Amino acid sequence: MRRAIYPGTFDPITNGHLDIIKRACKMFDEIIVAVADSEAKKPMFTLEQRIEMVEVATKDFPKIKVIGFHSLLVDLSDKLDANIVIRGLRAVSDFEYELQMGYANASLKKELETVYLMPSLEHAFVSSSVVRSILNFDGKVEHLVPADALKLIKCLR
Repeated sequence: MRRAIYPGTFDPITNGHLDIIKRACKMFDEIIVAVADSEAKKPMFTLEQRIEMVEVATKDFPKIKVIGFHSLLVDLSDKLDANIVIRGLRAVSDFEYELQMGYANASLKKELETVYLMPSLEHAFVSSSVVRSILNFDGKVEHLVPADALKLIKCLR
């Protein structure tokens, strides 16, 4: 079985994330969307809320399992018996950071491979931080966030 981990804060999940998940489903037998606790990033939503958002956004994807985690990614990969990490790249600035993280993870576990996917062009500008900024001003995010996740966001705010 080809199992991959798609880690991230998902604060909140965006259509860009969902685009990566949809395309990764064509490549792997199982994808574990691992929602990072990420207290250092001071997320807008709690870990439980973010997990729920990802679960409702991916409910129609049979290959998806959603979990929360608070550990090194390499330790999580051992626990889940998954040696493939999926990461999204929107811009050159993402590439530099993701390359460093990929190398750091590989230095800790040689068997861990990172696969980089670009979102579709229509989602290339979408990021959780952009969505949070718009939400802070009660702006419109319907075009940026999966509909089922948006329902939760509206209930939580």
